[in-house]
Amino acid sequence: MKRYATRYIPLLAGVLAVTTACEHKELCFDHDEHAPKSAVHIQAEYEQEWELMCEGGTDWENEWKEEFGMEYDELRPDVPGGLRIQLYHEDGINNMLNVAPEGEVVQMRPGNHSVLLYNNDTESIVFDDMDSYASAKATTRTRTRASYFGSPYTEGSDENTVTEPDILYGSYIESYTAERKLETDELPVTMHPLVFRYLVRYEFKHGLEYVALARGALAGMAGAVWLNSGRTADEPATILYDCTVEDYGVQACVHSFGVPDYPNPLYTTRAERNYGLNLEVRLKNGNTMSFDFDVTDQVAAQPQGGVIVVRDIEIPDEKGMEGGSGFDVDIDDWGDYEDIELPLQ
Repeated sequence: MKRYATRYIPLLAGVLAVTTACEHKELCFDHDEHAPKSAVHIQAEYEQEWELMCEGGTDWENEWKEEFGMEYDELRPDVPGGLRIQLYHEDGINNMLNVAPEGEVVQMRPGNHSVLLYNNDTESIVFDDMDSYASAKATTRTRTRASYFGSPYTEGSDENTVTEPDILYGSYIESYTAERKLETDELPVTMHPLVFRYLVRYEFKHGLEYVALARGALAGMAGAVWLNSGRTADEPATILYDCTVEDYGVQACVHSFGVPDYPNPLYTTRAERNYGLNLEVRLKNGNTMSFDFDVTDQVAAQPQGGVIVVRDIEIPDEKGMEGGSGFDVDIDDWGDYEDIELPLQ
């Protein structure tokens, strides 16, 4: 009996040693969690359009004028620096991915998704109500100008004044079903422009030589755009912007969501709206002058970018020469009347 017991004591000790030396591991009962996810290759292409012609509008691409001093294609927006993918899963859980502008392979949870895509390299645009694809929209920051009191050609003077939006592209996929499998799905998307450009030309008849600085305002434009449809919000806003002094007058390239309540891409109905344009100049003698123009017809015919021209602007010699020769003061800013861009809250 002793010899029998002696044989098994080392064996039992070895078993105990092996058992106690083993690393403890949790048992996994959720094998589905570790199954392959859906790999999707997002392939983004960009519609690099700065204006979209509506019925009855001017075909600027074919009717471009040499006097504009630039080529039509020079106004086309660049491909952005990055792409954001907003995934809205059917179970109510959302996910956000940032990828290269041309897209890349991403991992999606199985199930049905609604997908919003937009570029992620903006600075002045504010994205609101992103918890739902139905409410997600882009607005822009408030900008104030002490010397601007509203346009006499728009209803009232209580429009919000805002800075120009950055170039923005967007796309929406109402329903995409991701399935677990080993192969990678291909998902091509076309990114559509949601911000457009207006080439604004203030053509002078007399007195341009007195102008040191210039800035403008475009009233009655859309204050926001919905990302899932490209439709602009009904509430108007006034865009404040800086201008350059050219040999013919003053010029600006203004970014805008377009006109309010615009059913992108078909401009089938035109609400009774007015649009106003402002020009403020600071003269070389320190004086300032302001001009207002009714541009309702021009903007109504160009709901998503185009060319706005106002002519025959004059600065009287007595105003430009007031206080001396008219060229005595070194003017390089707006002094106490600089625009103020309000920070995000």
